[in-house]
Parts: sequence; structure tokens; C-alpha cells
Amino acid sequence: MYTSEQILAKLRPVMDPELGLSIVDLGLIYAAEHRENGTVVLRMSLTTPTCPLGPALRQQVIEALASDPEVTSVEVEWTFDPPWTVQMAAPEARRALGLGG
Repeated sequence: MYTSEQILAKLRPVMDPELGLSIVDLGLIYAAEHRENGTVVLRMSLTTPTCPLGPALRQQVIEALASDPEVTSVEVEWTFDPPWTVQMAAPEARRALGLGG
């Protein structure tokens, strides 16, 4: 089984299609769990609740994890509690967005 840190490492290459930054570095992944049955459960958000790219982002997340033989399925739970803010992003992501560190 993978730790949440290992799951985040597998998701780091997944980019937010609008911002071009990692969803992990943006802080969009609120929780990640690899269960004993092989299912990975993610609780994640989008930069805005009305983001039209949610389905595409979900598919990218599933593809990034499902190719691993230790992952039997991927469940993505959307949440906007708390709503995402730029303060949730890693300092390097904030700098890339021109918002300081």
C-alpha cells in the first residue's frame, strides 16, 4: 500500500490545464488514501466550483494512478469545503503565478 506522500508523488505530473502547474503543487489534493483492497480514494478540489475542466482533470488523475498494478480502482471525491485559495498552493507555485512565495 502507498502512503499519501507516495500517491501525491504519482500525481505530481498531472497539470492543471489552465494554469499549467501541478495539481499537487497547487494544493488541489486535500486527502489521499490507498486502501487495503487497492482502491485509491482522493478528496480534491478545483480552483473554482464552476471549472469546466473537472471531468478532464478527473480522467488525468485516474490515468496517472490506474496504470499501477497495486491500484485496483480510483475514486475521486470533489469537495469545495474549504474552498480552494491560492494560499493552499506551495510557495513555488505561488511564485510561478506571480504571487510571491
